[in-house]
Parts: sequence; structure tokens; C-alpha cells
Amino acid sequence: MQTNRPSDQKAAFRALLGYIRPHKAAFALVFCCTLLAIAADLAQPYLVKIAIDDHILKGRDDYGSLLVICAIYVGLAISAFTFTYLQNNLLQYVGQNIIGRIRKDLFAHIAKQSMSFFDRMPSGSLITNVSSDTETLNQFFSQVLLSLVRDGLTLVFIVAIMFRLDVTLTLYCLILLPVIALIAIGFRTYMRKTYQISRAALSRLIAFAAENLAGMNLIQAFHQEREQQNRFTDNNRTYLRANLREIRTNVLFNRSFDMLSSLSIALVTWLGGVAVFGRAIEFGVLYAFITYIRQFFQPISTITSQWNTLQATSVSVGRIWGLFAVKPEIEDAPNARSVDPERIAGRIDFNHVRFGYQAGTPVLHDLDLHIAPGEMIGIVGTTGAGKSSLISLLCRFYDVWEGDVRIDGANIRELSQASLHRLVGLVQQEPYLYSGSIVDNIRMFDERISREEVIRACRFVGADEVIGRLKDGYDTTLSERGSGLSAGERQLISFARIIVFKPKILILDEATANLDSYTEHLIQRALRVVSQDRTTLVIAHRLSTVMRANRIIVMQGGRIVEQGSHAELLEQHGYYEELYLHSQGREERGTG
Repeated sequence: MQTNRPSDQKAAFRALLGYIRPHKAAFALVFCCTLLAIAADLAQPYLVKIAIDDHILKGRDDYGSLLVICAIYVGLAISAFTFTYLQNNLLQYVGQNIIGRIRKDLFAHIAKQSMSFFDRMPSGSLITNVSSDTETLNQFFSQVLLSLVRDGLTLVFIVAIMFRLDVTLTLYCLILLPVIALIAIGFRTYMRKTYQISRAALSRLIAFAAENLAGMNLIQAFHQEREQQNRFTDNNRTYLRANLREIRTNVLFNRSFDMLSSLSIALVTWLGGVAVFGRAIEFGVLYAFITYIRQFFQPISTITSQWNTLQATSVSVGRIWGLFAVKPEIEDAPNARSVDPERIAGRIDFNHVRFGYQAGTPVLHDLDLHIAPGEMIGIVGTTGAGKSSLISLLCRFYDVWEGDVRIDGANIRELSQASLHRLVGLVQQEPYLYSGSIVDNIRMFDERISREEVIRACRFVGADEVIGRLKDGYDTTLSERGSGLSAGERQLISFARIIVFKPKILILDEATANLDSYTEHLIQRALRVVSQDRTTLVIAHRLSTVMRANRIIVMQGGRIVEQGSHAELLEQHGYYEELYLHSQGREERGTG
């Protein structure tokens, strides 16, 4: 997610200015502190020049004047320290606030994206955007911006003072400026290219690591540790080579300026020394001039050392605002409306729906399905039959190609997504639990839901007994994905979560696939109670889960091929009977 065109870069930086504008007063104060700090710093060599030429070399025994000069010098040093301290802290405060807001907005923007976005975007790349790219922007405000302002002003003031001291020597020194410009221009494109290669390699490395950590159980189950280690090593070696290339370029760039600095000092020492011998200038002037030449190259060296970060900022700003530019494929209509869940009966209509994940490859073909309020529907079929696609369309994770999906006669495209998601509750095969207490996981960190409501929900689904066995009960802190709990225990917690949010339509997507018979019994018992006065859709491979459903929908190849009750479908001696007999045989083999 990277913008390379100049127009894109300009648009990205204009967007960044939108975050900077609210802090104009703070930046003005930083600028004032910078001016005062520079003035106090650059006045010190000139003060020494006065002491040398007007007092020491003239042989005056005016110790009082020297003492005053020393006191002023100390005062200037303290002033430079104070204003530099204020400037740095104020800039850090402003920069951190800007980055905090960008990071918050970026995370919120990613959270609004449609499921298709996450299908094509590796999680490692998104982690890089939220963490690494925003941290690069943070370095821009804390390092690069300060360097550009402070060191840029320092250069201007030094040149002005040097002209004030001696015009001829200053003109000799300025001969080096075209050389500096040529070096900078020559390295700019190459350094940007090396940085982009390095960042791309790092992004791939992070993405690979994230994917492998998420699927570590599968890697170990298939004894693929060595193979994945080799692949990680290849990615790591690619990043190492790119990083070393970037470092070599950066070192060569910076050392070129160090050499120019040494040459200029040697030149000034020679020319100035000859001028002093010829009494064309005073020794104090030469001393101050050499000091200012050193200070002249110091900000140039600092600015060039930040060149890499400036390049990184340019790339990161492009990547971040390239991501901001991505619009969700699923958005609320301009006239989207909210509905009161209490007034929803729960009728669902799939009207001649056609849908697929890739253009030209439909998954559902002219699917027509009508579900009455409060009806429990079982949905069965082999893998790839289109069961989960049906559910994804109802939740509006994707939009249909043709036809429409309606709830109580209202096209779900006309409802706000927030309203739709309050109506539809989803329990998936692998419930996701977050780092936090069990109470917070069930109420999804919504403080408006009381602890008592959470406990009642847990008792309702039979999770109270499981939670009671834990050391801290409902205050037990879960790690990511709820490790330490069995699949059944995690599923019970996710069921309690559904009960708390009281959806009018309940979807179970293979929710009992990984449960033992005892836990499945608990879920089935809770499901019978929960499904009362709710429209319930149950996707299942285990047909025992849907045998008591009011109606079972049998899907094959993206079409409904049979429907009816369990008994009615068996009497048809069709595809459902094949599935049922196959499942019975599998269960017998599993218990044998």
C-alpha cells in the first residue's frame, strides 16, 4: 500500500497538514524557542572573538571586563540549554499528540473495512502500517522536523555572521555549496530506492512471522518447523542484505560531508592564517571563523544524517495515506436508517441471490430462500456448497451481485451496518477471545452491560460452572484467543456473549463442530431456550445438531437442492439421506 506518484505524495502530505494545523500555536512557540536557543548558541564564539581581539591581544589588564564577558558567556550557555530543553519537550508533546491521533484514526479506518479487504491484505502489512509506519512519522516530528527548523536557521545565521566577520573568507567557503548540492541530488534517488527495498523486505518478514505464529499448531502438527525456519531464514537474509545496502549508502553519504568539512577547515586555516600574518584580519576573527565553519557543517551533517528518516517518512506517509484512501466496499447508504430491535420480528428473505468472491466465479446461483420469524433453520452441505457465503451475505460482510437480502421486508443495504449487526448475532466455529477478563470478553468491553447481566447469561448457557472452577472466576484474565480454555469452554463464553447482546436473529456457523458430547449437550440445551422467539440459522456438518430444526436446507454447488424437516428429507431418499448415512457411519467409526 504505497504511493509513488508525486501527486499522491503531495496529497498525502496535504492530509498530514490537516493533523498539524490544530497545533499551530505550539509550533510557533517551538519556533520562538529555537530562534532564542540558536541566537544564544551562536553568540558565544563572537563573544570569545571580542575577548581575544579587544582585550587579550591588546594587552589590557582589564580583568573586570573579561569577567563580565565570562559571565555573559555562561548566561548564553544557560539560555541555550533552557530554550533547547523547552523546544525539544514542546515538540515531543505536540508530535506525540499528532501521531496518537493518526494511529487512532488509522486503526478506526482499518476496522471499518469490508471483509474483502482483509481477504487480500496480509495482517503483517497492516501491523507494519499501524506500528512501524506511524513510528517513522513520530521520528519525523521528534527528529527530522526539529533538525530542519533548527539546523536550517542555524545555517542562515552562521552565513550572516561569517559575512559580518569577513566577506572574502565567506565567499571561499560558499564555493563548497554547489558540491554539497550535487552530492545530495546524486544520492537522493538511490537512497530512496534502497530504503523502499528495505521496508518492503521488512514488511514481508513481519507478515511471514505473523502468519506462522497464528498457525503454529498446524506447523507443528505437520512437522514443518524446519521448512518454515528455512523460509524465515530466506526472508531474514533478504532483509539483512537490503538493510546493509541501505546502511552502506547512508554511511557513504554522511562521510562525504565529513570530508568536505575537514577540507573547508584546512582551507580556512590556510587562508585565514595568511591573512592574520599579513594583518588583513585579526586572530580573534580567524578563531571565530574556524568555530563557525565547524558549526556550519555540523547542521549540514545533522540534516543529511536525517535524510534516511526523511526518506522513510515520505514512504510511510505514502503508505499510511494510501491506506486511508482505501474506501470500504460495504458502506452505509446516504439514507441508511436504524431500526428498533424490539420491533423486528425476524423474517429473512434471500430473493434470487447471485454472489461470488471473485468476478466471473459465482458461489451462489439464483438462491431463493424465505425464513419465517422465529423459525429454526438448519443449513447443511459439503464444504464449498455455499453455506458460509449465505451467512456472510446476511451479516453484510459482502454485497450480493444480483437479487437482495431482506429482514422484515427491509433491504439490508438500506439499514445502517451498526443497526444490522445489533440485529444479527454470530457464533463461529473458532470463537475469538481477547486479552482481558472473562466479564469484559462477554460484554465486549461495553461498560453499559452490567456484571450481573453477564453472570445471568453465563448461567443461562451453562458456562457458570466452568467459570467457577477457574482461579479468579469471572475476573480471570484470558490471554490472546483464550489459550488455557478448551474449545468447548471458549464456545460457551461466546454463547454467553450472544445472550448478553440479545440479537433477534441468531447464526451458529459450525459452532458445535469442535465440542465434546457433554459440552455439545449444554450448547444444544441452551440453544433450544435461546432460539425461542428468535430466528435461528444453524450451519452444521454434524447433522445431529440440526435434526430438531423446523426446517433443514440442503445446499450443493451454491444451490438449494432439498429442504424440509429431518423426517421429510429422509423420506425423499435424496442427497440429505446420503449425507445422513455418511455422518452416521463416521460417528460409528469414531466411537468404535
